[in-house]
Amino acid sequence: MDRLLNVMTVLSAVLMLIVLFSVRRSHIRVEYSVSWLTAGFVLLVLSRSQRLLNWLAAFLGVTDAPLTLIMLVFSVFLIVLYRFSLIISDLKDANIALTQRLAIVEFQLQNGNEQH
Repeated sequence: MDRLLNVMTVLSAVLMLIVLFSVRRSHIRVEYSVSWLTAGFVLLVLSRSQRLLNWLAAFLGVTDAPLTLIMLVFSVFLIVLYRFSLIISDLKDANIALTQRLAIVEFQLQNGNEQH
């Protein structure tokens, strides 16, 4: 189990470093990086606190602490992916509305030019 926890520690630290470097180079917006940094931090805390992991395993009724960690990793990333799905859906709706407004303005400009 120690090997799994050490691997999770390294992976969560790498995730946070990649996100921070991406923010620094403007490859990802700050508001979107918060979800990934939070996920990385949660994984880091869980991988470093065996006592907390054992408590969560008992609370969830799982007999194996590493299985609890993997289940929580999966859950955290599902939450992050769901949040991004909501953001993408909002952006798509805003894009459609903007395209419709642009079409209306172009139509009005064409009609205005034809009348003069």
